[in-house]
Amino acid sequence: MPESNENGNGYDFVVVANRLAVNHVTNEDGTTGWERSPGGLVTALAPLMESSEGAWVGWHGAADDVLEPFDHGDMHLVPVPLSSEDIEDYYEGFSNGTLWPLYHDVIARPDFHRHWFEAYRRVNQRFAEHTAQVAAPKATVWVQDYQLQLVPAMLRDLRPDLTIGFFNHIPFPPPGLFAQLPWRHSVLRGLLGADLIGFQRASDASNFRRAVHNRMGYYVEDEMIHVPLQTNAPDHGSPLAGFNADADRGTAVRVNSAPPAGVARLVEAKEFPISIDTATITALAKREDIIARSQEIREELGNPETVLLGVDRLDYTKGIRHRMKAYEELLQNGSLTVGQVCMVQVASPSREGVESYRLLKEEIEQTVGRISGEFDTLSHPAIRYLHHSYPIEEMVALYMAADVMLVTALRDGMNLVAKEYVAARRGDDGVLVLSEFTGAADQLRQALLINPHDVDELKAAILRATTMDSEDASARMENLRRQVVHHDVRRWATDFLDRLGELTGVVSVKG
Repeated sequence: MPESNENGNGYDFVVVANRLAVNHVTNEDGTTGWERSPGGLVTALAPLMESSEGAWVGWHGAADDVLEPFDHGDMHLVPVPLSSEDIEDYYEGFSNGTLWPLYHDVIARPDFHRHWFEAYRRVNQRFAEHTAQVAAPKATVWVQDYQLQLVPAMLRDLRPDLTIGFFNHIPFPPPGLFAQLPWRHSVLRGLLGADLIGFQRASDASNFRRAVHNRMGYYVEDEMIHVPLQTNAPDHGSPLAGFNADADRGTAVRVNSAPPAGVARLVEAKEFPISIDTATITALAKREDIIARSQEIREELGNPETVLLGVDRLDYTKGIRHRMKAYEELLQNGSLTVGQVCMVQVASPSREGVESYRLLKEEIEQTVGRISGEFDTLSHPAIRYLHHSYPIEEMVALYMAADVMLVTALRDGMNLVAKEYVAARRGDDGVLVLSEFTGAADQLRQALLINPHDVDELKAAILRATTMDSEDASARMENLRRQVVHHDVRRWATDFLDRLGELTGVVSVKG
């Protein structure tokens, strides 16, 4: 089990995530070591951990491997071991085969398997136990994302002295969709172990509160949920220790229209839109080598008048097929011509062992081949498809090289690519075409907002973006940049933790 800090009191601030804040790397000389992960979450929280005796609990990325806790820089890292079976059932199974498609509006069909949920419960319990061991008395614990939705209640049972926050990085579905989940009550009870539950959008927070009200019968007032204390006591006679699938079969729930009598915990569920490390992106966009690289990219594409760019993880939620269909039809009807325009699509590999992702990859590659074969010229490509992951320096160069950014996700918690594109613009040029089904659409209102399911609307937005008056484009981008600069990822973390610190967790409610 993990150890406490050198004073023996544990750590005052603990982050719990599926992955640790570091990646295992092999150096050029053959030695191995650790390097800090480049993601925005680590960037936001690392400074807070360094100044507050922080620890990070998560899986270190290697199955069937047990590591002792270790320090990296000023962070204490607590590896949670996962077996190959855990990865298959907890991560690839329940997290990404059940929750991911269900929470993304069933764009793909979710699968429901009891042994997947049992693995999910078992791994969540392991995360909770490691966290309980390493947290100082009255510490603040921040649990991250959909893979760990049972941890808050499990942790509260183990350590009721803790202040617990949870943030859901992906959408939360409407109650009608969420009701399909056989273990819906277990997930709701798990999340309600937190004092503060954060979501990307106000609609996601509302969906959660409505699900709690409808399924659990708890009184909900504005953003506050009244949780009777006895509901958090686990049923230790159950093989699932308070997260019994049998309890999820009931449908008759008495919905309370008034606060419960006696003592209840108040749990707040509200939106805290995440953002990016704006300072790093803007600094990279000023580097001479990256500026030169952006110009080189345009030359490699044959110096078209307009470069369209899509950057996505290869996932069925990202709307890549819809984007390519719209582009292909614009080429077919002559609204756009190769040489005038070129599309670049970066699709980083994702879950390649999953059948639905393998089929999506094949379909995208066939579409790219068809467009290239019909419209490429000797000097100008119609489309450049890049099935790779790239370092942030290359991504910033791509953002700077692109005149139009196409973000056409069918459903997305936030979509930080849209914000990265805005941050990378050195001037006030560039146009963002943005799906209204992304969390980013709530903040980036000056983008060209579209319904990606409507291919004609998407085509019209692409045409408008390629011909937009420079003054209109400049005014829009100036507004977008102001929003992204003022609301970066550090402000997101600070806003969440400040609010978490204000909550007491238990209140007396008069009957």
